[in-house]
Amino acid sequence: MNRHLEAFLEMLAAERGAARNTLAAYRADIEDAIGHAARRAGEAPEAMTAATLAGYVAGLTDSGLSPRTAARRLSALRQFHRFLAREGVRADDPTEALDSPARPALLPRPLREVEVERLIAAAGRLPARRAPLAVAVCELLYCSGLRASELVELPATALRADSPLVVVRGKGSKERLVPISARAREAVGAARAGAKGAETSRWLFPSRGASGHLTRQTLNNLLEEAALAAGIEPERVSPHVLRHSFASHLLGRGADLRTLQVLLGHADIATTQVYTQVLEERLRALVEAHHPLARA
Repeated sequence: MNRHLEAFLEMLAAERGAARNTLAAYRADIEDAIGHAARRAGEAPEAMTAATLAGYVAGLTDSGLSPRTAARRLSALRQFHRFLAREGVRADDPTEALDSPARPALLPRPLREVEVERLIAAAGRLPARRAPLAVAVCELLYCSGLRASELVELPATALRADSPLVVVRGKGSKERLVPISARAREAVGAARAGAKGAETSRWLFPSRGASGHLTRQTLNNLLEEAALAAGIEPERVSPHVLRHSFASHLLGRGADLRTLQVLLGHADIATTQVYTQVLEERLRALVEAHHPLARA
């Protein structure tokens, strides 16, 4: 096995607590790309170019792999090249410009409630400088159903001690009120307590980048790392998946579509009606459990 890949896998095991099956999947995915680069371009694993990797990713779908599988392999390559760049093995990350394979326009499969708890717990086991922020974004996304853009652009004044609600500016600059759980508030407070410049920044999640606030890329990276530490496939975890999990779990526990529409910030109830499958499953379960002839 290539020494850089070996070091990457050792890091996943030591720092992120990756399970054996997860490590095996990452190894297989990355070795497949390494083999492609060696055969087609004679490139070493630490010197794969963006062009070679783009050709590899394009060929995944052409070879009959599903978009989901292709996206998983690209996620593995991104993790690997971020590691190489962080360790100084190479000066750039050739995966930054790569587009993810197109997926069907379907709702993502929500995480199970127990998986969300695992994700949040795993976020707390990330390296100390990233753990508080990872926990905060996981808690906030899941408890509120916020979009990624809405979360990263929350102002520092969003969470007020005198109100359990947050004013969120969503699509079309429309504002809505979203309740935030006590757990999420505590997590955000812990993240801000350790963040440089939080006292003077106008943003809830400050950053040294040009925007001044947490970027969507950093947000996605945090979720990927937490997913890996939780033993969950990274492509199953994203801001949109947590938003979908928020909606699905609320509906499954008795919320109605109109309330869900308000919480999600959908302008049209028809958009919210994509969740009726969850509602139908709950109603069917109720009938099967309580109707006197259901088991006849």
